[in-house]
Amino acid sequence: MVGFVGLLSTTSLGWQGWLAIAVTVGAFLLNAFTRWAAEAVFLGALAVLMLSGILDASTALAGFSNPGMITVAVLYIVVAGLQQTGGLDVVTRSVLGMPKGTTPALIRLVVPVVSLSAFLNNTPIVALFIPAVGDWCRKLRISPSKLMIPLSYAAIMGGMCTLIGTSTNLVVNGLLMAETESAGLRMFDITPVGLPCAIAGMLLLLVAQRWLLPVRKPAITETDDPREYTVEMVVEDNSPLAGKTVEQAGLRHLPGLFLTEIQRGDQLLTAVNPHEVLRDRDQLVFVGVVDSIVDLNQIRGLQPATDQVFKLDSPREERSLLEAVVSNTCPLVGITIRQGQFRRRYGAVVLAVGRNGERLSGKIGDIRLQPGDTLLLEAHPSFLEERRASRDFYLVSPVPNSDPLRHNKAPIAFAILLMMVVLATFGWLDMLHAASLAAVLMIVTGCCSFQQGFRAIDWSVLLVVAAALALGKALEVTGAAEAFSLSLLGLAGKNPWVALAVIYAITTLLTEVITNNAAAAVVFPIALSLAQNLGVSFLPFVVAIMIGASASFSTPIGYQTNLMVYGPGGYKFTDFMRVGIPFNLLFWGMTVLLAPRVFPF
Repeated sequence: MVGFVGLLSTTSLGWQGWLAIAVTVGAFLLNAFTRWAAEAVFLGALAVLMLSGILDASTALAGFSNPGMITVAVLYIVVAGLQQTGGLDVVTRSVLGMPKGTTPALIRLVVPVVSLSAFLNNTPIVALFIPAVGDWCRKLRISPSKLMIPLSYAAIMGGMCTLIGTSTNLVVNGLLMAETESAGLRMFDITPVGLPCAIAGMLLLLVAQRWLLPVRKPAITETDDPREYTVEMVVEDNSPLAGKTVEQAGLRHLPGLFLTEIQRGDQLLTAVNPHEVLRDRDQLVFVGVVDSIVDLNQIRGLQPATDQVFKLDSPREERSLLEAVVSNTCPLVGITIRQGQFRRRYGAVVLAVGRNGERLSGKIGDIRLQPGDTLLLEAHPSFLEERRASRDFYLVSPVPNSDPLRHNKAPIAFAILLMMVVLATFGWLDMLHAASLAAVLMIVTGCCSFQQGFRAIDWSVLLVVAAALALGKALEVTGAAEAFSLSLLGLAGKNPWVALAVIYAITTLLTEVITNNAAAAVVFPIALSLAQNLGVSFLPFVVAIMIGASASFSTPIGYQTNLMVYGPGGYKFTDFMRVGIPFNLLFWGMTVLLAPRVFPF
């Protein structure tokens, strides 16, 4: 280490380069060892770079208009369209299923994601799977932090398997054709190196997940929410649930929810068997926590048993769920919901009633309200503002992610997603333009509203991305990145195997702090010159740069799919180092071992 610092100090690196390195290292350390929000740390680092004059305002703020960052933002809207049409339920049921335990769940997740990412752009694949995996984790009662990093890593590993798997491969191949007389690599030329790396990575995930993957955000359990509601649902006429068992319909795996009885005409079924076959017009009585009631309200083919829902003035897709606690001055106390004409009085419909964990019997309209009852309401969002200060309720609050789904729009949402993937994969549009077109179409076709799409954007993630890009730019413009690369190369000597290992190390270290394409662009001319000086083939170095630039496992800012899972997984910055460093070492060793055997020096 002392020798490396000595080599670095002999370069022409000025004070600005050293300050850029110090600010970057400081940002990483603050994220690792403090509880400060990641966006606060990186925006603070960005401010230091601006105030010191290392970056002018336009360069420092360029990250906020970076195509990669904007692409991530736009993809949130595309995913919102899939969510609001219930399209993600199809993914969960058909691809993921209901495995028993974390290891089978990892297999069900990682294998299809790696396979898809080898041929399709990995960013929209991760965008599609994130909310589906989040809901899946709740049903399986697995912490999302056990599956979100594997989701991102699987997409990264799949991208290494073919030339079109990631944009980095295409960028490096373009540099190869531009800077040399080579015709470039073909579709599967990289596969003999990338595929074994991907298989080894999947095996490492399966074997070491118990020790490497943290438990950051607990899955919901029955004890998470003391409010327990009683709610009635009815199976619609010609419902897709009719003819399915309770278990096949997905009504048995919602955490914290219990199907107490089924009313079928004059017949009352209690102690419902999971193999009981559902029929049209069955009335189902559930008791459970609010999150699972929300899930229940979004299942296609089920609707609230009360017909009052369909008498509200506003269209159902414009409504959401709210919770209200009945006060002792409410005029409806002591009378039933039906007698109090709740819908006419308040412009809202009671879907469920909770009372100190007590299991309430009878139909919703026949329940006599008491002070302290918690009501789950369906209403226009304006109800929140109109009744927040009302003396009829102690508290009125919205239920997150409770907008009714637009199931009839699901085929349109999937068609838009497929169009986006095809346009980006075949290069007819770049990822930003394809995603922007898809986002606009999601809103124009009514798959989601503008407000829903806007709310779906994770602004804290985008702030981290934009500020982190500025840190990487500072390392580039001050010459710190190139000085770092040249200093490491001074350790390589004349051995091509050692030189290849150093080139890979430089690439993978740079891609953790600057964008993967930028890392490849910085290292490529250095590697080309090194190969020429050693008198060896450049192709092993090309493959090493491709895989090293994509193998960004140790930080959430190195690859945009890592950033996308950072929030949903509830991770700390250091979680990526804990999991990613073994992956970086594994891929480093395998690439250096395999590349010269597939493409001899």
